Amino acid sequence: MLTIWGRANSVNVQKVLWCCDELGLAYERIDAGLQFGRNTEAGYLAMNPTGRIPTLVDGDFVLWESNSILRYLTMQYGPTSPLYPAEPRVRAGIDRWLDWSLSTLQPAERPVFVGYVRTRPEDRDVAQLAVDVASVEALWRVVDAHLQAHFYLEGEQFTLADMVIGAFAKRWFGVEGLERAGLAALERWYLRVANRPGFKRYVDLVLT
Repeated sequence: MLTIWGRANSVNVQKVLWCCDELGLAYERIDAGLQFGRNTEAGYLAMNPTGRIPTLVDGDFVLWESNSILRYLTMQYGPTSPLYPAEPRVRAGIDRWLDWSLSTLQPAERPVFVGYVRTRPEDRDVAQLAVDVASVEALWRVVDAHLQAHFYLEGEQFTLADMVIGAFAKRWFGVEGLERAGLAALERWYLRVANRPGFKRYVDLVLT
């Protein structure tokens, strides 16, 4: 059985759990990170020297970095799955979104998430939050423009790209009190993604 280390309210852990659901994989999840600790202990650091979550253990194989875990799971346990097709151009398109999510989207959206979800209203820097929200909205406009010509991010099939960007979209659409521009294509796509059982089970949670 697979073992996944990481807390259930982490967006990067949620992606991995959702992927396991799509592939029908059994796993054990062990809480780690923030209030659960353990990710700074020697045993954990021996598996993952970054001290971050998630970490995947599959027998004697250990892997960290959430999007690398997604790629591994689909190649190892779903080689014919439409989640990560073998056709090079399709796979390259999916990889583009996976890389963009961690290099560009997550660093931009994290201050908004922390500012609204993990900061008391009286302690918020309203002016800075307005700047941060505008930066994230600009990125979602990129996704919206792309989706105006696509049913899913990489064509007609749901893939890892939709899974990863969908998990972050929850943190955009799920924040209470956040004023958002109307992005029709993005909203239609989000409704499709949010209807998947794995999203409902692992991602569509109260943001904490």
